[in-house]
Amino acid sequence: MAVIFPKSSDIVLKVAGLVIALGACGATAAYTYYTWPTVIDTGYQPAQPIPYSHKLHAGQMGIDCYYCHSTVYKANFAAVPAQTTCMKCHMQVKKDSPRLALLREAADTGKPIQWVQIHRLPDYVYFSHQAHLSAGVSCVSCHGRIDQMIEVKQEKPLNMAWCLDCHRNPEANIRPAELVTKLDWVPDRDPAEIGREIIAKKHIEPPTNCSGCHR
Repeated sequence: MAVIFPKSSDIVLKVAGLVIALGACGATAAYTYYTWPTVIDTGYQPAQPIPYSHKLHAGQMGIDCYYCHSTVYKANFAAVPAQTTCMKCHMQVKKDSPRLALLREAADTGKPIQWVQIHRLPDYVYFSHQAHLSAGVSCVSCHGRIDQMIEVKQEKPLNMAWCLDCHRNPEANIRPAELVTKLDWVPDRDPAEIGREIIAKKHIEPPTNCSGCHR
């Protein structure tokens, strides 16, 4: 019986398969490199349309996080303050500063300021600020010492492994709920001990199954 395909075709197929596999890997790597969202990178620090300093406002002036991010205790998201919130002070304080021209324009026109979002989770991840703050997880645990940042950056990785580490061992990140926005709070004893007491009292059981965060 005549041979339909020569033996050399085996080599051709193997080489072709290898080329296709390498090409697919290269294309995947290139796609990931050029399209992977930079906002999930630790250290991400974009420029904002207005040079707002958290170090000045939250740190030196002691403005509570809740004053500007007013939804954190009742919603999944932390709202960005409207320009009217800023103007409550800046109608009197530095009201003619050229650095605040965009703020005054936004207040006059009602057009929102296009702040650049820094901390952002993928759409398939469910996260509730209300649930975490009510349990006693401070802003510091996820965002770092915002009150010491002139320009806010992403300090924590915010990836699944990092979240699971906390859900499995939350003690060190749990504090009295009334102190979650007190970023400079210094515990008078081992914070994990305080956390364990609160967890036992509130019966806190952070989910570690997939449906806890992927709904």
